[in-house]
Amino acid sequence: MTDISRIDPVIPDRPTVDGLDEVWVTRWERDGVYRFDRTRPRAEVYSIDTPPPTVSGSLHVGHVFSYTHTDVVARYQRMCGKAVFYPMGWDDNGLPTERRVQNHFGVRCDPSLPYDPGFEPPPGKRAAKDQLPVSRRNFIELCERLTAEDERVFEELWRRLGLSVDWSHGYQTIDAAARRASQRAFLRNLARGEAYLAEAPTLWDVTFRTAVAQAELDDRERPGAYHDLVFTRADGEPLLIATTRPELLPACVAVVVHPDDARYAALVGTTVRTPLFGVDVPVVAHRLADPEKGTGAAMICTFGDTTDVTWWRELALPTRPVVGRDGRLLRDVPPWLDDSVGRAAYEQLAGATVHTARERVAELLREAGGLVGEPRPITHAVKFYEKGDRPLEIVTTRQWYIRNGGRDEALREALLERGRELQWHPEHMRVRYENWVGGLNGDWLISRQRFFGVPIPLWYPLDDAGSPVHDAPIIPAEGDLPVDPSSDAPPGYAEAQRGVPGGFTGDPDVMDTWATSSLTPQIAGGWEADDDLFARVFPMDLRPQAHEIIRTWLFASVVRAHLEHGVLPWRHAAISGWILDPDRKKMSKSAGNVVTPLDLLEQYGSDGVRYWAASGRPGADTAFDPGQMKIGRRLAMKILNVSRFVLGLGPVADGAEATAPLDRAMLAALDHTVAAATRALDDYDHTRALEVAERFFWDFCDDYVELVKARAYGDSGDDAGAASARAALRRALSVQLRLFAPFLPFVTEEVWSWWRDGSVHLAPWPAAEGVVRAEAELFSTASALIGAVRKAKTEAQLSLRTDVARAVARVRPADVTAAGELLDDVRAAGRVAVLDVEPDADADVVTVTLT
Repeated sequence: MTDISRIDPVIPDRPTVDGLDEVWVTRWERDGVYRFDRTRPRAEVYSIDTPPPTVSGSLHVGHVFSYTHTDVVARYQRMCGKAVFYPMGWDDNGLPTERRVQNHFGVRCDPSLPYDPGFEPPPGKRAAKDQLPVSRRNFIELCERLTAEDERVFEELWRRLGLSVDWSHGYQTIDAAARRASQRAFLRNLARGEAYLAEAPTLWDVTFRTAVAQAELDDRERPGAYHDLVFTRADGEPLLIATTRPELLPACVAVVVHPDDARYAALVGTTVRTPLFGVDVPVVAHRLADPEKGTGAAMICTFGDTTDVTWWRELALPTRPVVGRDGRLLRDVPPWLDDSVGRAAYEQLAGATVHTARERVAELLREAGGLVGEPRPITHAVKFYEKGDRPLEIVTTRQWYIRNGGRDEALREALLERGRELQWHPEHMRVRYENWVGGLNGDWLISRQRFFGVPIPLWYPLDDAGSPVHDAPIIPAEGDLPVDPSSDAPPGYAEAQRGVPGGFTGDPDVMDTWATSSLTPQIAGGWEADDDLFARVFPMDLRPQAHEIIRTWLFASVVRAHLEHGVLPWRHAAISGWILDPDRKKMSKSAGNVVTPLDLLEQYGSDGVRYWAASGRPGADTAFDPGQMKIGRRLAMKILNVSRFVLGLGPVADGAEATAPLDRAMLAALDHTVAAATRALDDYDHTRALEVAERFFWDFCDDYVELVKARAYGDSGDDAGAASARAALRRALSVQLRLFAPFLPFVTEEVWSWWRDGSVHLAPWPAAEGVVRAEAELFSTASALIGAVRKAKTEAQLSLRTDVARAVARVRPADVTAAGELLDDVRAAGRVAVLDVEPDADADVVTVTLT
């Protein structure tokens, strides 16, 4: 095993980890160390579908955690000889950005207002109720301004963390290229019949005034109350029905019971009258009715929850909505309320919020004798938009959908097979994917009633009455993309025809942010914009991401690639866990428990923070632990100091070999460490690779370096022994710097620069040579011997530097010969004049006795 250095070492007098990030970030960029070589064939490329962070404020330590994992993979693959395509995108469209812009500038979007080219946001903070209305175009300009500022801050932090990104390959999920790709993919979905427009019950966030997809739901425990309502049967007898949503009584379209519930069998097929509003509704049977819930009979309203939607669809019931998109009861009395008492009752609810209407209905029922007893408090799960703070409603709206297997068993099975084809790290995360796909109950709703997003690229002709003809959309040519139907006229029309009978109107909606993010492999890879690049990087090798968005980002990306390309978008998925606060709760901006990383990077250094991140196992939730960062900083300092010792021993002849038994044993043990670390990284287990490298490093420093120090200095007069020790030390240093390089890029690059040209991050990953285990075990014997000498001195209350005249080491008979080969180094390191070795058949461990 030889090692050749090409320059004489230039070693600082007082090496330190402080400031290394600033030095090396600049040099890496200057030298193009991480620049993607696009001349390499696909077989020699490793491409990464880097998660584009949401640009809506600041990065937190959870981002540092997961992005470090990805960077370890990128650095390892680069050292293995691959041309690494490692771009960085910014997810800057959607609700988080809109909310941040509203709060930051004190404005809100009003699409009815004209554009003001000279608009500047008002100074100072404004309460939500005082936000200044601005046009859609002005609002989008403010979004672009703020996200550009955030992106610069994000990039600076990523560079300081040491992400080996090629910053020349960047994108935004709202830039022209992303809009073009998103709109092209949508139009092709439409042409193949995979995208469709439907008017149907939709989960609706009343705060953001937008539709919400199944993947964006969050069940939260909230207080509620059962109200026992008295319906009236045809024979005049009462029928008791319990509900938590009495405000939806005017939207009741039926009463449902289980088909096997004998209590109500005679009522099925008859009608009952609703209390207060006096509407006759049918009694129907359905398997989803729960005989054990409430009274066993439930009212079906349009719509209180998703079960109502199922009953409505499968039982072909009428639609009688009373809740509007603003979360208030409709102001006009519904036409199906033809009873004067019922109409008068509704007038007291018109325009009220759902909460207020609930209280008013309960009071009206109480006065009319339609409520039995008092409401019974409960706690139950209520559906929220994951970014919202008010319960969702279900309203009937016209929305765009993409087929995702929720209503197509053949497509569902094809997407499940894609999940089985994908290599998951860790493997058990595949179950989350399968559970999600198997539980889908509808197609993917992709349209959103928001502003800062990729527009649905369609217009609709207006008939003679000025109404849109939705089943005959006007479709742009792909060469005209991207388009904004709110400001661009469609082909064949003039802007003056917008909104007039016989003219056109643009689709008012934008795409869900996941509809764009699901195309990140295509956007980053230059799909149909740079065919040469796309052929070299797609399908990509790796999708790194967190486990909670398997159901959204990962699944949606699989859907889009399957429909458009007939392949998986990547071969591997590496899943990270959450960062937990001291109370074992997930760190998140919404929870208000995040820690921003800048102070941590300054206190512990980038390598120290990366060490903590890399210590988190793949897929596992990890506690925020500054103590681990301290350990990482100490490790980086130790690398500097031991390197200074090794390189300060003097020149080593090119091609010098390690010949002494202990030196060869140490290198053999290092060879096994390389093999173990390589297996771990090939299996995407960065934590295991770091563990084995660090374990050997401390044995190397604490045992080997101390054992050979005297010999390496030449104190014994053994020139051959000194040359062997120095050659072994240099070889071990070279290998260990490369083992640590993916994890601690700054300190390893710093030491590499002392004695090597080029970058350690472009150096070849060390190759295991397959040294026999017996030779490596000799190093363990040496460690055990010097450890036993130290223990004996400690027990005798002697300083480790105290000279000892004689000691006896007792070892297993099989280890006597090996121990004998190590005596000179052990005597010198242990400061023992005479060290005898005696066999002991009962010795489980090496023991030393001072005499």
